[in-house]
Amino acid sequence: AVPTGDALPMPVTAATDPNDPLVSIIVVSYRTRAMTLECLRSVVRETKRASYELLVVDNASGDGSAEAIAAEFPEARLTALDKNVGFAAGNNIAAKEAKGSYLLLLNPDTIVLDGAIDRLVDFAQRRPQAAIWGGRTLYADRSLNPTSCWQRMTLWNVFCRTSGLAALLPNSPLFNAEAYGGWDRSTVREVDIVTGCFLLIGRALWERLGGFDAKFFMYGEEADLCLRAAALGARPAVTPEAAIVHYGGASEQAETEKTIRLLAAKAELIKRHWPQPARSLGLLLFALWPLTRALAVGAAGVALGAPHRARADTWWHVWRRRGAWRLGYR
Repeated sequence: AVPTGDALPMPVTAATDPNDPLVSIIVVSYRTRAMTLECLRSVVRETKRASYELLVVDNASGDGSAEAIAAEFPEARLTALDKNVGFAAGNNIAAKEAKGSYLLLLNPDTIVLDGAIDRLVDFAQRRPQAAIWGGRTLYADRSLNPTSCWQRMTLWNVFCRTSGLAALLPNSPLFNAEAYGGWDRSTVREVDIVTGCFLLIGRALWERLGGFDAKFFMYGEEADLCLRAAALGARPAVTPEAAIVHYGGASEQAETEKTIRLLAAKAELIKRHWPQPARSLGLLLFALWPLTRALAVGAAGVALGAPHRARADTWWHVWRRRGAWRLGYR
């Protein structure tokens, strides 16, 4: 449900206790031991101006992550869980212990570059009306990873996904609007959704929104959060001045299961944030997306070989299991 009440108070107030940090940096890890350690090292190495605390939640990785984090970063406030509660719930657990005026959600498969956290906090203080802030994400080779932000789903861009127009014309701002096609993220811009891999939010706003909805086990939780914040007046924005490496997908290896989780989250967003009658039509169109992908990639596989045939098989598996995702969460 969208919170109601007074207009969103945009300024982030300073902590009343002078010993409290400005930023609470939250990292939720799951079977990413080496990457998590490198992520935390980059936080310490690159964050010099903003006072911060480190809160780490390990989702029962079973790979020695918790022990390694505790040994190398004794200053971090580590919560080692005995079961995997998911990304959304993991962040909620850490946020309850946070003392900073801001919360920074940071994926464990990221590397902070060139003072990115300091730069993002500076951006937030210059642009308080945004209420949620993000930066620029890069791949390991420092080429652009465009997944730092998204436009909200609309009937038009669901049609473009299902019809294949978005895949055929990825650089088109018209036909790939959901991914802001054609924009290289080199300018400051208001966006609908800041990705949760590098998302800064005032703690007061987070608490007012109730944090993430834990039904979004993985994927979609930041979209739901940003859309609920926008309903209160937030105007999320990203800056190219704060850049990180985001490898992506490090803790989610099974392609079919990953895709089903993603599609279920997207269907749930349509259910929650679209009005009727667009909602019913959107869910119908959206449900056809894996089918059209399976047909298109399968046809390409005839000419291009085994990798495309394997990808088509994944889409066929997803399509056959549409009962698990096409109507969102039950």
